[in-house]
Amino acid sequence: MIIKDLYNFLDEISPFALQEKWDNSGLVVGNMNDKIIRVYISLDLDAKMLKNIEPNSLIITHHPLIFSPLKTINYDSYSTKILKKLIKKNIALISMHTNIDKTHLNKYVASEILGFENIECDEDFICYINTNMNFKELKKLVQNKLNLQFDKSVKCKKDIKKIALTTGAGMSLISSIDADCFLTGDIKYHDAMEAKERNIGLIDIGHYESEQHFSPLMMGLIEKYLKKNEIKAIITASQNPFDYKKMKKEKEKI
Repeated sequence: MIIKDLYNFLDEISPFALQEKWDNSGLVVGNMNDKIIRVYISLDLDAKMLKNIEPNSLIITHHPLIFSPLKTINYDSYSTKILKKLIKKNIALISMHTNIDKTHLNKYVASEILGFENIECDEDFICYINTNMNFKELKKLVQNKLNLQFDKSVKCKKDIKKIALTTGAGMSLISSIDADCFLTGDIKYHDAMEAKERNIGLIDIGHYESEQHFSPLMMGLIEKYLKKNEIKAIITASQNPFDYKKMKKEKEKI
């Protein structure tokens, strides 16, 4: 199989044209006519993971390795260090970021991971869920289903009738949110202040924790197609850079 064949299949599933202007989804490293022997799926790339990737393979990630144009390649940054390893092993990279958020990932996390029904997703990044829970119940459900190691939330209402969800970092969308509680990641202090003034509750679902489900989602979408072409797909997980458990233990020692 050549990269172009898989690229076109992915484009049918979730058109790359749907990505945001600032995004860099699509073929990030490699040539459309390159042959590939194996496909790996991961949220991100890291050096430890790349040691186990076979040469002449293709990796499909959620987050693009490169966002801004590179003026120099001096191997002293995260992206250039990883780029060097990819080129040395002739490993290609396709990223599906904001396009797959819009078409699949947000709804997948809402339904398949959190178990919600009555989900409506707009043309942007927001999924709405009608429910009948109190804030404490919702927070407990989210923490258990996403295996969160932290509790970061803003309570504005006791009863939650409508939930909004955006995986990854969605606080830039707060002005568009019409819900009792917003589930998203990377919530900052001033974000919390803004939400409180708008009377919108917040539960931080983590960036890594909410988007790591990209890998099983993608596997389900492409596995049959790859088998027909005698290509094996492997999920290989990049590591969460944060270690919440370690921080908790160290705090207990003080």
